[in-house]
Amino acid sequence: MPTYNWEARTKDGLVRSGTLFADNEDALAERLRAQGMTVAKVKKKAAEYQLPTIGTGVSLKDMVVFSRTFSTMIDAGLPIVQCLDMLSTQSENLRFRKVLAGVKNEVETGKSLSEALGTFPRVFDDLYRNLVAAGEASGVLDVIFRRLSTYLEKAAKLRRQVRSASVYPAVIMLVGIIVVLVMITRVLPVFEKMFKDLGAGSLPAPTRFVLAISHGVIEYGLFLAVGVIGLIVGFVMLLRTERGRYAFDAVMLRLPIIGPVLRKIAVARFTRTLGTLLSSGVNILEALDIVSRTAGNKVVSRAIEYARGQISEGKDIATPLLETAVFPPMVVQMIGVGEQTGAMDDMLQKIADFYEDEVDTAVSAMTSLLEPVMLVFLGGIVGGMLIAMYMPIFEVANSIQ
Repeated sequence: MPTYNWEARTKDGLVRSGTLFADNEDALAERLRAQGMTVAKVKKKAAEYQLPTIGTGVSLKDMVVFSRTFSTMIDAGLPIVQCLDMLSTQSENLRFRKVLAGVKNEVETGKSLSEALGTFPRVFDDLYRNLVAAGEASGVLDVIFRRLSTYLEKAAKLRRQVRSASVYPAVIMLVGIIVVLVMITRVLPVFEKMFKDLGAGSLPAPTRFVLAISHGVIEYGLFLAVGVIGLIVGFVMLLRTERGRYAFDAVMLRLPIIGPVLRKIAVARFTRTLGTLLSSGVNILEALDIVSRTAGNKVVSRAIEYARGQISEGKDIATPLLETAVFPPMVVQMIGVGEQTGAMDDMLQKIADFYEDEVDTAVSAMTSLLEPVMLVFLGGIVGGMLIAMYMPIFEVANSIQ
């Protein structure tokens, strides 16, 4: 959507100017006339250079800095438009700078802050917008943005833990695959040529097996590569379906080492998000609806949706959560205690703090356990191939003796 610089005169004769997003000049003029202003000048703003981005182009760090700074400005009594104007000019992220300028323009047209944030749903998700709307209704925007910054900081920490749990094994596996491919395509043919030069007769079965794999990879490497790419594309397409994603998430939660860590991550995310929403004044049904859409795991999402349906029929929150068998009994019992005492938001935050520490410990333990397991696995493959290659050499040496 293009940006336009405009200048108009109010009913009192005051001249106002600004920048707005609009489909065209006529649409912008119509919006200004609807506010009781007489349009004097509209000019399309020159396009600014923007770095290419993947996704939204706005990081969690950008969101944390914005939320915390905005909270401080609101607490100091600055108008919302002035806060947005200052933050849009100070942001180091060109993409986020443009987003904040767009939010400011929407607020200037008379929209509430939560409605203006809704103009950029990929940057400000449902949780963010609903919390801001709750803050506007209760008149505590500074408190809400302070809670949002704390929530986003915790979310960033949890994301780093997830990455550390997944990146290390993936890197080790990738290096192992590269090493094995190099051995199969470069090293094994050298050994095979050496066997022929030595006049080795019938090769041992392990050696023949390894050489057969080498021949297959060299001769049909292109077809194998196409097949692997096809499998990866098919797997990604399957994950985009509701059933495929649910099945994948269910399998991941049942894995012996990774499963418990993923379950703890899901519990930490669920309790932190729900606790933040409830403490900000969002009702339980709306909060559960938002949490189910931001759970990050289809199994957990369905469990939350089931609990929400049961609660809407008059049940408490602990019983349906326990029936799903997704959340640990201790977590459900603590939520039940919080519900009975009327301090469920505080209880949820305590559970989230506990499980975030548990995730940190579990990730460290899992990394320590996976490292020797993967090294032994890859070392066994490489060592087995080398032994299979040296067996004919030993036989030739014995024959010479």
